[in-house]
Amino acid sequence: MSALLPYHKAILERIHDPATSDLLVLARGLGLRRIICTLMKIYESPQNLVLLVNATPEEESEIGEELGLMGCRKPGLRVLGYETVSKDRQDLYKKGGLVSVTSRILVVDMLQSDIPTHLITGIIVMHAEKVTALVLEAFIVRLYREKNKTGFLKAFTDQPEHITSGLSPLKNIMKELQLRKVHIYPRFQEDVKKSLERRRADVVELSQPLTESMADIHHAIIQCMSTTLSELKRSNTTLDLDDFNVDNAYFRSFDLVVRRQLDSVWHKVGPRTKQLVNDLGTLRRLLYYLLTYDPLHFHAYLETLIASNTTSASGGTKQHQSPWLLTDAAHIIFQVAKRRCYTVDSTTKVQLPAVIDLADDEAGWEALDEIENTASTSTTKGKEKETRPFWLPKGMDPVLEELPKWNLLAEILQEAEEEMLRQKALRKPITSVTPGTETVLVMASSTRTCSVLTEFLSSIDHDAPNGSKGRRMMLQKLRLYLWWKTKLAQRKQDGKSHFALPVVGGRVGDGFEKLYYGNGDYVSEALKKKDKEKAERAKSRRRVRGGAPAAPAPSQRDSSSKNDSHDSVMGAIQTEAESFAEFWESQAGGQGSSELPIELADDMISLDFESGAFEIDFDAHYGLLAPEQTVLVRAYSDDTDDRMLAEIRPKFIVMFEPNMEFIRRIEVYKSSNPGLAVRVYHMVYGGSCEEHKYLAGIRREKESFERLIKERGSMLLPLLEERRDGASDAVIKTISTRIGGGRRELNTQPSRVIVDMREFRSTLPSLLHASNLLVIPATLTVGDYIITPEICVERKSLSDLISSFNSGRLYTQCELMSVHYKTPMLLIEFEEDKAFTLDIVSDIKSYVKPTGKYPQKKKQGSTADSDHTAMLQSKICLLTLSFPRVRIIWSSSPYATTEIFKDLKTNNPEPDPAKAIAVGADDDTEAGAGINAAAEELLRCLPGINAKNIKHVMNRISTVRQLCEMDIFQVQDLLGVEPGKLCWEFMHRGETNR
Repeated sequence: MSALLPYHKAILERIHDPATSDLLVLARGLGLRRIICTLMKIYESPQNLVLLVNATPEEESEIGEELGLMGCRKPGLRVLGYETVSKDRQDLYKKGGLVSVTSRILVVDMLQSDIPTHLITGIIVMHAEKVTALVLEAFIVRLYREKNKTGFLKAFTDQPEHITSGLSPLKNIMKELQLRKVHIYPRFQEDVKKSLERRRADVVELSQPLTESMADIHHAIIQCMSTTLSELKRSNTTLDLDDFNVDNAYFRSFDLVVRRQLDSVWHKVGPRTKQLVNDLGTLRRLLYYLLTYDPLHFHAYLETLIASNTTSASGGTKQHQSPWLLTDAAHIIFQVAKRRCYTVDSTTKVQLPAVIDLADDEAGWEALDEIENTASTSTTKGKEKETRPFWLPKGMDPVLEELPKWNLLAEILQEAEEEMLRQKALRKPITSVTPGTETVLVMASSTRTCSVLTEFLSSIDHDAPNGSKGRRMMLQKLRLYLWWKTKLAQRKQDGKSHFALPVVGGRVGDGFEKLYYGNGDYVSEALKKKDKEKAERAKSRRRVRGGAPAAPAPSQRDSSSKNDSHDSVMGAIQTEAESFAEFWESQAGGQGSSELPIELADDMISLDFESGAFEIDFDAHYGLLAPEQTVLVRAYSDDTDDRMLAEIRPKFIVMFEPNMEFIRRIEVYKSSNPGLAVRVYHMVYGGSCEEHKYLAGIRREKESFERLIKERGSMLLPLLEERRDGASDAVIKTISTRIGGGRRELNTQPSRVIVDMREFRSTLPSLLHASNLLVIPATLTVGDYIITPEICVERKSLSDLISSFNSGRLYTQCELMSVHYKTPMLLIEFEEDKAFTLDIVSDIKSYVKPTGKYPQKKKQGSTADSDHTAMLQSKICLLTLSFPRVRIIWSSSPYATTEIFKDLKTNNPEPDPAKAIAVGADDDTEAGAGINAAAEELLRCLPGINAKNIKHVMNRISTVRQLCEMDIFQVQDLLGVEPGKLCWEFMHRGETNR
């Protein structure tokens, strides 16, 4: 770990005291993880029990590794996950030290008293900006403060923008965390400013202008965004949409802000408004792809976008298309994007190459392979003479415009290399080694951009003029694009959906099945067999140049399809794809047309392990590179980048895309390493959305900090009132008037609710506890909430309700509740700040699967969304007819559910946890309490095992392994003849007729 800077020490001096509880709001990139790790090192001791809460698995791993580097290794940070059983967790709590635990496990352990809450030294809460009354972290703080008034609580966040929405957001967070001190450290804070401006890095700002075609597309996309925003405001005049502008639309969070504004009236807005909201996200992604994708992938994305907006998932014509696609600006986008890739001479017919019979001419094949592996350009007498690839159709002129930043990156790397050599020549051999390494670090915004840059740098032609250094790479991408267009035409004829242009980063055949059919789906055995048969048939054909089979006669397309192709952009794309398919059929290669047309023979190295030259060859290809020859390309990350900079110690850093956080990380890195000369190349497209987004991000963060500082200055500190005694509160609320003779008796038991373990994923248990109800966690076999000895509640969210209907699970649950409880209830709970109506089922219609009971019959004027809603209503009616004693509770939010539960508990006795656990467990309390949820879910999935015999099976066997080791007769004795045979055959043969 690098040394702490002065402002780091100043922050630690303010917050390290275990007698105080604090909230720290720090600007991103200033070393928040370094502060947290140092603070945890201070508290690390077997006598202290310090809990880390709300950390992601990646953050747990990184913090644990950094603590190990700081010397906290015995035992260091211990992570408690779902695989750690309750007894082991209790032992770890008693040993003390630093423990990272998930919020759900910690809540259950606190409620069950598995953790000594009064002995907790302190809790460290990460991502404090996410703490609201509905999250489990607020529940943890309430439980913590009930039994521990002296322990500390430290909360941290580096997202000030998330604490500026709503009314007094900072006060609400401090109220839920029960804090009274907040420390705010923006970049312009005096201590931070002094620490970082003492040693500044050498920053070279490079503003790269867009090409003319990129500028046209950029301007057209901005025009489409402005039109879409104006149309959205015009359609929703009653809402406050002042923040809906193009500057805010650059950010990914803008989509969430728009949806949050419309959530309350989402069921009232029409399909046009919903389409406009989706279009804003699409246009924002287009702006990003324009500056990061190569022209061919950008053009391919536009084509898939057109196809998805003109054709529905079922293959018919889409009803609600994106309005921006019909504008003149959209026409400019599509035409210019295609012109960046290639131009096609409409007067020249695609001509196929002459058929050459080279089946037995090995020398000819070697010559053709040599030709194919050569570069597409060659220099003759100082003048460049371009060799046209033989696989390129006649009439197509490849343009292959390269991104301007690629050439700028090549110039930067050349300048960095020359600077290294110059410094090396001036360096005296007696002088000690200068700090830092010669590695050039290139940072980009995504792993996809990193892979493209790596491919460009590995195939760069330094002798080519600017704008053509990546010509070889672009030709490979063009060949891949032509193959993709061919497959689109074939899949269109077969009635299949489109798929995205694959990104090839390895050898042909390595994981190709995932790329071929898109979306990471594996190819079925039938398709593999079909492709294999095609390849075998192709072997017997005559060959053309490049080893491809001869093309069959081109089929005559229907004249009507030609006329329709001129009426829409999609028709033009399909026509072009078919023309490419005709040509590509002749260039498919001896391996069949289903394989990628990418030759990577240069990358295939033959290793002869028996020869003595193996070590020489291995060192030549896989040995260590000299530092001045090493270029490391990485994507921006979180605080992990701080340690990456400290380990690599680069002198030259290239920021391929602007990033405010990483600039500050470089400032911290330079200030932490005195004497280290660091040069930073900051690349940005001038006048583009990239520059506007970067400047808008800085402005948004500054305004957020100013609002937080202003709110802190005028904020009234929240009153941290102590919770009243549960027993005395229960005396008032649980007066029973159901005693014979009308006598009143006071119930001294606290008002409580028994909650199933799995329900702690929701927000309802936290709100029940906040309303002075005692929440008792238990593993329930029947129901989710036991309110009284007679009332059992099964809670369903809307999406869960639909999936439960489709799987039949809800029918079984209602059946069990009706058997064991006098008043079974089904709670249908809607989300907070969303429409309280079933019409929103159309947004989650992917969960709805039509069954035979509800055929999809559309009446005139009806829509698919109304059919889904009507189908859900019909299923609810059938459920009430099947179980007349089941009561349905409609709740608009978890807050409303809490009030309903309190009303239901009025003048009723309290439930018994032991009896609630035993219900449905065949009168075996231990079977219900010690049940393994994962094993039970596995057994329920086996054919022949259902809700009626699951407990019988679990009482007869101790493990799932024991069931698998039984023979067929033992399984039949356990389940019955037919169910036993079904279950045994499924486990041993993978066969089932169910």
